Amino acid sequence: MGSMEEYNTSSTDFTFMGLFNRKETSGLLFAIISIIFFTALMANGVMIFLIRTDSHLHTPMYFLLSHLSFIDMMYISTIVPKMLVDYLLDQRTITFVGCTAQHFLYLTLVGAEFFLLGLMAYDRYVAICNPLRYPILMSRRVCWMIITGSWFGGSLDGFLLTPITMSFPFCNSREINHFFCEAPAVLKLACADTALYETVMYVCCVLMLLIPFSVVIASYAQILTTVHRMSSVEGRKKAFATCSSHMTVVTLFYGAAMYTYMLPHSYHRPEQDKVFSVFYTILTPMLNPLIYSLRNKDVTGAMKRVLDRFKRTQRVSGDAF
Repeated sequence: MGSMEEYNTSSTDFTFMGLFNRKETSGLLFAIISIIFFTALMANGVMIFLIRTDSHLHTPMYFLLSHLSFIDMMYISTIVPKMLVDYLLDQRTITFVGCTAQHFLYLTLVGAEFFLLGLMAYDRYVAICNPLRYPILMSRRVCWMIITGSWFGGSLDGFLLTPITMSFPFCNSREINHFFCEAPAVLKLACADTALYETVMYVCCVLMLLIPFSVVIASYAQILTTVHRMSSVEGRKKAFATCSSHMTVVTLFYGAAMYTYMLPHSYHRPEQDKVFSVFYTILTPMLNPLIYSLRNKDVTGAMKRVLDRFKRTQRVSGDAF
């Protein structure tokens, strides 16, 4: 007789080999990922709250940043909750429909973040290189065009690649050597020849990475030239402080994604792939708001003002009683 897990598993279900396959470290790993997940939700939630409520942060840069935080919250929530619940229930399966949905949401959200991070570099370029024209070049309409364009690019990626990836016939072994339905890991289970599709997917992912990354490089080349010409030391410091946060986030996110999608298959190993996937699917959504808040005086100032308002409210409430 098979195990209970095998008995309950449909022939169309997939099984994750996951991250918690070593009993001696699984408990610690579960605790760490749980802390990262809830920290990411809280940090991004606080960032969105501060940007919405503090008038000092009602600028194009922070408007875009609030949407980046929203994407990060959605992004980490498509992967981690399923992983944590599976660990608690001692199960590792996902239905075909569930895997398809996770694959689509993952591609859409990661694509949207790729494009948004690239276009956020344009915002910094305009702010530093064309400050007098900033209100025109980064108007409310332009900001919404950037947000819409980012979501459109991500959705296009999801709608194009997900149906093709999930339409391949899969072999009897339906064990995904990963912790979520990422395309390269799922395609390894296909019985049909996927070489042509993998080449198309590779070109698509390279374009999705290189186009935004090219915008980032071009923008920062202009920014560095402009900053170098600045006579004000204070102006240089402020420009570097603002741009260094964005460059740190871009380097972390694009670096790990480039390893996953641009490195030839011969250089990939399942364990290394999992580590890099953890980096940009779990760690990055937590690090983004922390990098922007800890290195940004505007955000820390907004936090202080919110705390001061809260303390005053508490005092008024105490005096009333």
